Amino acid sequence: MELAAFNQLPADRAQVAIRHCVAIPHWQQSLVAVRPFANTDALLATADALARQWQQPELESALSAHPRIGERVNGADKEASLSRGEQTAMQQADHALLQAMQQGNQAYEARFGRVFLIRAKGRSGEQMLAELQRRLQNDDQTEQQEALDQLREITLLRLEETIQ
Repeated sequence: MELAAFNQLPADRAQVAIRHCVAIPHWQQSLVAVRPFANTDALLATADALARQWQQPELESALSAHPRIGERVNGADKEASLSRGEQTAMQQADHALLQAMQQGNQAYEARFGRVFLIRAKGRSGEQMLAELQRRLQNDDQTEQQEALDQLREITLLRLEETIQ
């Protein structure tokens, strides 16, 4: 979508246009409320600033829409389509890597009580597994911040792909 078109949409339709970026309605509403944006740099800077305010409740809300890394992503909605595209490296992974990722996911969920979140786009399966294993060593506060940073990166990537 062109930025000019996004700027002109009624608020409810503009929010629908970006809801696949992250499942945090108040972020969507806040971003839509400060339109119009002069350019995409201003849009992304505002989106980034809003995302840097996220805490534990926003992380938990957003994770409800994120699949496990390495698992088959089902669904026909835009969120599922984006997740499939972002996890291309895992779709091409061999059995051993998929099994290691599954075990890592289970260990992560047991340790932190939530799904492991990483910006998958541009990373190999091996890189994602290495990050998962590294992050398993984090304390709770450090890992929460890393997960929030990854969520912000995913959100901005999706927003940049959505509005040009």
